[in-house]
Parts: sequence; structure tokens; C-alpha cells
Amino acid sequence: MIRPGTSLTKQKQKQRAAAPKVAPGKKAEASRPILADFLKDCDYVGAVTLLEFERKAREERPHLLLWLAYVYFHNGDYKKAIDAYDDHLKKVMPGQETDLNIHAYKACCLYALTQYQEAEDEAKKAPDSPLKTRILFHTAHKRNDESAMMAQHQALTDSKEDQLCLAAIQYLRSHFQEATDIYKRLLVEDREHWALNVYIAFCYYKLDYYDVALEILQTYLTNYPHSITAVNLKACSHYQLYNGKAAEAELKVLQQASNSGNIFQEHDLLQHNLVVFRNGENAIQVLPPLLDIIPEARLNLVIYHLRTDEALEAYNLIKDLEPAVPREYILKGVVFAALGQKTGSREHLKLAQQLFQLVGASASECDTIPGRQCMASCFFLLRQFEDVLVYLKSVKPYFTNDDDFNWNYGIACAAAADYKEAKEALLQIQNEKYRAEFCYLSWLARCYIMNNEPGLAWEAYVRMDSSNESFNLLHLIANDCYKMGHFYHACKAFDMLERLEPEPEFWEGKRCSAMGVFQMVVAGKLSADKLREVRDLLGSSSNPQVEWIRQIMMKWAKENRVKLE
Repeated sequence: MIRPGTSLTKQKQKQRAAAPKVAPGKKAEASRPILADFLKDCDYVGAVTLLEFERKAREERPHLLLWLAYVYFHNGDYKKAIDAYDDHLKKVMPGQETDLNIHAYKACCLYALTQYQEAEDEAKKAPDSPLKTRILFHTAHKRNDESAMMAQHQALTDSKEDQLCLAAIQYLRSHFQEATDIYKRLLVEDREHWALNVYIAFCYYKLDYYDVALEILQTYLTNYPHSITAVNLKACSHYQLYNGKAAEAELKVLQQASNSGNIFQEHDLLQHNLVVFRNGENAIQVLPPLLDIIPEARLNLVIYHLRTDEALEAYNLIKDLEPAVPREYILKGVVFAALGQKTGSREHLKLAQQLFQLVGASASECDTIPGRQCMASCFFLLRQFEDVLVYLKSVKPYFTNDDDFNWNYGIACAAAADYKEAKEALLQIQNEKYRAEFCYLSWLARCYIMNNEPGLAWEAYVRMDSSNESFNLLHLIANDCYKMGHFYHACKAFDMLERLEPEPEFWEGKRCSAMGVFQMVVAGKLSADKLREVRDLLGSSSNPQVEWIRQIMMKWAKENRVKLE
């Protein structure tokens, strides 16, 4: 849908006939433009200019206002088209016959302005006609009125226009295969109806067959290389197959063919897609005005809010959306999961798990990469990490350098006690924001400890600023090191905890860790300098047991000629 004041035809290249040559010294006669020529060339700006001139000059042209409304509509100036129709109706004298189909034409303009209820009301004033049926069919769809849709559906005929209308509804309802069947049948009947190739390409694009879409689209682009709709679809296919830069490069042909130089600012569709191609750049400025015009604008704005950690804003945009295709189910599930984790809402986490399961268990998606990711997410929320890994391992080759995948895979491996694989996955994450999160640091520290590298875990703590998170990480290091028999680092961690909060439990941990270090030194598994350091750490405690423990250590050292001083 084109926003008022824009039109996909505005920037079409105009082919101008060369001016006739005039003998030197003679004045050339200006030839009067012909409306039919403008219409033939789809030059609606030229047609508007001619008709407005005739209107101001009060020249007589049959049905001038109706022609003006027609060209305004095709130029995307829907409000001006409505004004022209209204002016025409005002000039009709009482008792004079007028074409009541004008109400249907006005309804088309109102529909293009996304005023669906007003469009329906206006269409009902028109006499019964195929156009009226098609308008009411589309307004019923926009109002989600299934009974009205069925009534209008039954009134459709086998005419090309009615079948195109039906195919459009199938497309809007995400029934892409049904729409494709209609378009292909019409193309068999008329091979030179080039636009049908674009409609078929749109369907294949929606079915994720991007290569096929490009192949079919080329037929149309050969005839109309500067079509904004077709070039934009080609760019979108390149975005899906490659990346945003490749997609944006495909749009350069439109910029080169444009006379104004502002083609990206003049067309909503291109503005919207540039935001996507540029990874969300200017999303807040561009997308909100397009929410009711381009369906994908809402979804892309939701994605933008998720990327900026604005889960509530994303939720408000998507909560009333009824998903129709797997991507919409997945996106809604991601939003619910993000909000649930941020607010601690079990209800939203449960809804997210159900949405992921719905997609992942469906016959059409169960063997696709997104389908398997959905099942992994479902089991992740259920905390069934062995099952998570079954699905993530099946798609791992496709996500070698993907930070989000490595995050989920690493944490799932750690939760399933596969700490070696978990450490490798977590260390592959490059995103600095992810690497600074406590969740990442705590899981990586645990992996270090479980892989007998407690010193690396301690270094991670030392690099942190003092905060509640650093205290929690210290607590984790102390307990995990003690559990794994890394008593030296456990003692250091418990000592630091005791200094920060002199609680009895921290002294107990420190005392037992110190005895563990002593035992390992006696067994020859640790060097004496570690015992010396632990003895000094004990000196920072005021507990009466400290002196007794230190005396035992000193006695053993003296008997075994180990220097602790």
C-alpha cells in the first residue's frame, strides 16, 4: 500500500519524443500535449499538469474532473482524487443523471488511504458491479469479517479482475500456494501479462524460495528494468540470500534512473526496506508512520526493540497480532520469552514455550532450521537441556560464528555438564555486550573451574568492578572451586567474601579450604608457597581457631624442613 502523496509510478523514466527540427530564423510552434499520450506512457504527473492547466483556463473537456480524479489516483494523490470526485458530484444539477459508480471509485481512494470502514460505506452507495464486490471483499478482509468475506467471495466470477482480487486475498491471508496457483493459471491464458510474473515471484519469496523468485522476476525486469516494485523484490531476495549491502546495491539502478535524486525519501516501501538492509538504522523515525501501511513494518519495529533491549515496547506492538506464518509465531514467542525473563513472568514464559512448540512440532517446520531452533527454545524454557542439545547440535554447522547460537549452545552444554564443549562455545562469542553480562561471566567461570582452570575464573573476577554481580561471581567461584577440590582458589575466594561480609559460613568455607590446601601440600600436590599464602590469609580472620590451625601448619613445616617464613 502506498502512503498518500506517493506513487510507485512517479519516478518512472519518461521517454520524450525529440522536438521537430526548425529552419534557422523561424520560430517553432509549440505543439499542444495530448492526454492520451501521457496516459499511454504512464506519465501521470504530466497528465495532472495538463488537466490542471485546462481546469484553470476553463477549457472545455468532457468529464474533466473525472479524468483529473483518475490521474490523481494513479499518481498516488488519493486525497486530491477524492476532492475531484466531490467537486464533480457538487456540479451535478438536481434531476441530472450522474454515474453512481463514482462512489466505488471514491471507495478505492479511501481504501488506499487505509480508511477501510469509510471505504466500505462509500462502496455501498454504488450500484452493484464487479468493482463494488471486489472492494467489499477487501474491506471485509481488513475488518476480519469472515461472514462478509464469504458472501463477497461467492459473488466473484471467473473474470481476470475477480481472480486477481481473489489471489490478492489469498496472498494477504498467507495462503501463498493458493495465490500462486491462480496467478499461474492466469499466466497460461495470457503470457504477455508481465505483471503476473511479479505476483508469482512475491509468492515464491514468501515461501522462502528466493532463487526461484529471482528467476521468475527476471522476465518482468527485462521489460521494465526500472520498476520500483520489481527491483525492490529483487533487493529483498538478495538480502535473504546474502546480506544488507548486497540488497542495497540492487537499489542503485533506481537511484540512477531517478530524475529527482530523492527516490528513497519519496517511497515508503524503499524507506522501510533501507531500514532493514541497514540493520535497523533510523527505525524509530521511519517505521512508526508505516505500521498501518506496510505489514512488515510492525514486525521489524518489534525486532528493533528486541535488539535495543526494550522488551515491553516490543510486547505492546505484538501482543494483539494474530500470527499467520511461522515467522510471526516465532517472533511473538521471542518477545514473550524476553518479557518473561525480564519481569520474571511465568505466564509469558509459558506462552513463549507453547508458541515455540507449535512451530517446531508442525509438519511443515519440524525439519527446517527455524523449526529445530524453536524446539530447542521450547526445551530450554522447560530446562530440559539434554533435549535442547539434540536440536542445537543438528543445526550447529550452520551457525559457526553466530554469537546468539553460541550463547544458547554454550549455556545448554554447561547446564548439561558438558563443560569442555560449553567453554569452547562461550569463548567464540565476540559481542562485547554479551561478554560483559553476568550470566556469561558466571557460566564461563564455572566452565573454567570444571575444566581444572580455576585461575582463569579468578582472573575474570579480578577484572570486574566491585558490585553485587562481582560478589555473586565470587560466591560461585568459592563454592565451585571447593566442590572440585581447587582449595587454593576456594580459600582466596572465601577470604575475600569474609572480608566483604564477615559471616560464619564464609569462615567455615575459608577454614575448610585452608585445610584442603594443607592436605594437598602434605601429599605433594601443591607447592609450599601456596601453604604460606594460605597461612597469611588465615591471619586476617579473628576466629579463635585461626591460631590453632596455624600452629599445626608451622609444626608440620618445621618437622619436614619446609620454610614458611
